[in-house]
Amino acid sequence: MMSIRQGPPLENDRAAEMNDRMPEISPEKPTLRAALQGLSLHGAIFFRAEYTEAWAYESPSPADLAAILEVGRDRMTLFHIVATGACEIVLDSGESLTATAGEVIVIPYGNRHVMRGETPADSVPPIASLMDEPPWHELPVLRHGGGGDRTDVVCGYLDCEDPLFDPGLAALPPVFAVRPTGAASAWVEASIQYALDGSSGSMTSRLAALLLTEILETHLATAPAADEGWLAALRDPLLAPVLAAVHRQPQRHWTVSDLAELAAVSRSTLDQRFRDLLDRPPMGYVRDWRMHVAKELLGRGDITVNAVARAVGYEAVEAFSRAFRRTHGRSPADWRGGRLRNPSDSASS
Repeated sequence: MMSIRQGPPLENDRAAEMNDRMPEISPEKPTLRAALQGLSLHGAIFFRAEYTEAWAYESPSPADLAAILEVGRDRMTLFHIVATGACEIVLDSGESLTATAGEVIVIPYGNRHVMRGETPADSVPPIASLMDEPPWHELPVLRHGGGGDRTDVVCGYLDCEDPLFDPGLAALPPVFAVRPTGAASAWVEASIQYALDGSSGSMTSRLAALLLTEILETHLATAPAADEGWLAALRDPLLAPVLAAVHRQPQRHWTVSDLAELAAVSRSTLDQRFRDLLDRPPMGYVRDWRMHVAKELLGRGDITVNAVARAVGYEAVEAFSRAFRRTHGRSPADWRGGRLRNPSDSASS
């Protein structure tokens, strides 16, 4: 069964409370946070849902969803905050993940996907058929499912022209989940409660932008040279095509000559630009990106170590294990075991 109701309007004291909870930037914070705070993000928390087992829905295509929300672009970044229960996201391209209460799912390029519960549902309706058409003057609440165990999800979107969200650069995986830790965890929990309590549209854009900034900072903390100039490198006209190629094909046996050809410069010029912006030579970046991707894949728990090794360009799992240990301080199996036993302890390792 499904129904939609409107939540109560946001009160002024509630807005003031959320402002007080929002994290501040101090001069000691790493440059990654400062760079993320500089992104021009526009969006909102646009509905919350109460799903009961068994349940499932299919999202619109990126272009269709952009048209529904009237954002003026052909795609957007989506996020789902799992407040209670558990759910699975399956993209059309086959990537999938399961998230539980306290995690934030991000679909940075807005890929079409199915979201579902733990029990197979009889049907997978399009979500547009379950909701009233926008504009929504108050936060809509969607109820859908068979009446079993409940999962609460807060859903939002963001629009940004920054190259970080360009699917061609592939700087982010098509779907990932983050469990915030420390101060970020407390603020995300407050954000969840804020959305569950219901709100008008007056605070949603800033709330959504700050929330995604927190999540991206946690997720990107292990990106190669994240604190030295990684976001600047994505915008650099010389490095952008090189990074896009490495991101799309981490398994390829790259050489400096290959990368220099992509940039249409000499090997020495390319080497200097990598060192200036990323504080490492080109092949050092290739190695570090492979380890970054490997960590993402291992965190999913449904891919063998051998398959992860092949996905990042290692024919021998022993060589991959040695490289992973040098970068992350643990073998792939040990890192995965720690992540699956206690996701919050492994989030920043």
